[in-house]
Amino acid sequence: MSRLTSRALAVAFVAAVLALPSLLLASRAAYAHAHLQRSEPREGVDPAPQQVSLWFTEGLEKVFTTVEVRDAQSARVDQGDPKISGATMSVELKPLPPGTYKVIWRALSVDTHKSDGTFSFQVGQ
Repeated sequence: MSRLTSRALAVAFVAAVLALPSLLLASRAAYAHAHLQRSEPREGVDPAPQQVSLWFTEGLEKVFTTVEVRDAQSARVDQGDPKISGATMSVELKPLPPGTYKVIWRALSVDTHKSDGTFSFQVGQ
């Protein structure tokens, strides 16, 4: 190999190594999802909460983002449409007697990635 070819290969190698972190960060951002970061209420609560709030790692689209709260008999105990502001979603609740409740959520992030999940909380137990 000539000196010129060896030098060109060395320069190309250094350029590729320097560009690698930028490519990895760009691909990470491209695959971002709105993951649930935290929620309220947590496990056991007393008195009963008046709303459920969820905080996500990404901003949410109002369309196709939902939350339902169901009691042990699967009856809905949330009321009204969820309120979405940035990366936070909340929904008002009917008065809750003691029991176990399941929160079912679906989120569409502003970059159009979908995520969903569930969690439970207990009132007065």
